[in-house]
Amino acid sequence: MSYIQKQGKNTAWRVALMRNLTSELIVSERLEITETRAKELRKHLDKMVTLAKRGDLHARRQAASWLRNIEVSSKEDVLQKLFTTIAKKYKDRDGGYTRILKLDNRKGDNAPMVIIELV
Repeated sequence: MSYIQKQGKNTAWRVALMRNLTSELIVSERLEITETRAKELRKHLDKMVTLAKRGDLHARRQAASWLRNIEVSSKEDVLQKLFTTIAKKYKDRDGGYTRILKLDNRKGDNAPMVIIELV
């Protein structure tokens, strides 16, 4: 995948975090996280949606290698939702699949919080 910002953590932790957040955003279509993580997550989600819009077998396998295998419902997992529901939703849109809305800072450490959601 692409370069991931350091964020003061080791590489394996950062990659795992981005994989988990990307999968969770596809499942729930809306997350409340810190601003730095949201800006980094946007890059990975845009890549996944672009692969889903392409829709061929190679794109599906590339997306499967990045996403976690989380069940959305009893009949659908993350990969199926990405390639069926989300790909159809954005078939006429060229990029800009997410929206970041700023919230108040987190109470404990004053970190800037945002809501990232699919447009």
